[in-house]
Amino acid sequence: MRWKGREESTNVEDQRRSSGPKMAAGGGGLVLLIAVIALFLGMDPLDVLRIAQQQQPIGNVQPEEQGSETPFSKEEEEMAQFVRVILKDTEDVWDKVFAQAGERYQKPTLVLFSGSTKSACGYADKAVGPFYCPGDSKVYIDLSFFNELAAKYRAAGEFPRAYVIAHEVGHHIQNLLGTSDEVSNLQQRVGKKEGNQLSVRLELQADYYAGVWAHHLQKMKGVLEEQDIKQAIVAAQAIGDDRLQKQAQGYVVPDSFTHGTAEQRARWFYKGFKSGDVDGGNTFEIKYDAL
Repeated sequence: MRWKGREESTNVEDQRRSSGPKMAAGGGGLVLLIAVIALFLGMDPLDVLRIAQQQQPIGNVQPEEQGSETPFSKEEEEMAQFVRVILKDTEDVWDKVFAQAGERYQKPTLVLFSGSTKSACGYADKAVGPFYCPGDSKVYIDLSFFNELAAKYRAAGEFPRAYVIAHEVGHHIQNLLGTSDEVSNLQQRVGKKEGNQLSVRLELQADYYAGVWAHHLQKMKGVLEEQDIKQAIVAAQAIGDDRLQKQAQGYVVPDSFTHGTAEQRARWFYKGFKSGDVDGGNTFEIKYDAL
C-alpha cells in the first residue's frame, strides 16, 4: 500500500503521553481506606481497588508528567503517521459517498492511547483492542495492537492495519445511519443468544463497509496493490470468533459468537470491496444461518 507522503487527517487526539490514568493522592488514600474496611467485612480488597481505579471521577485523575518520558520510537511514530493517513482516506471516501446520497458526512475523531483510556463508553485498556464508542463518536486505538496483529494473528503488512481502522470507522457509519441504536434497543428486548446474533450482524456489516471503503479508495487514489486485499482477508479471518475460541480453549461455542466466523468476516469484507455499494451490506435482512 502506498501511503507515505500523503495527506494526514487532523481529527486525531494523541493521548499516548497521558494514557493510563493515575489516581491523585487524596483519591488513592480514600481508596486504600475503603479497601481496609472491605478486608474486615470479608471482601477482597483487590476487587475494591480494581473497581475504584476504573470508576475514579475525571477530577481525581492526573495525567502523567509531560517531558519525563523517552521519545517515541521511529517505528511508533511512523505507525502513528500511517494511522493519520488512513483516517484521512476514510474521510475522503465517506465524504464522497455521503455527498452522492445528498448527505453530509460527520467525521469521527481517532484517539491514540497507550495502556488504558477513558471514553464515553467507559474505561478500557489495550486488551480490548481497537474500538469505536458511539457515545462520543470516537475510534480508540493502542498502536501496540498492530504489532500483536502481526505477531499473534499472523496478519502482517500495512493493509491489515488499514482494514482494522476502516472496520471501526464502519461502526461510525452505522452510528450515523442509526443502525447502532436500533441494534442496541433490540438487544435489550431479546435473550443472550439472539443478542449475540445481532452483534454478529453488526460486525459483519462493519466488515462490509470496510470493503466498500477499500473499493472507493482504489478508484479515487489508486494506492492499493494486489496483495493488500489478500492481506486484509487474512486479517479478517484471523480475528474470526471460531479461530479465536479454538486458539484460546480448544473448541468453539457458536451461540457465543459476537463478531462472526473467519469465513464470514473475510467474505463480507470482500463482498463490500467487489461491490462498493453501501446498500448491499444489509446483514439484517438475511437469515442468520445464511450470513
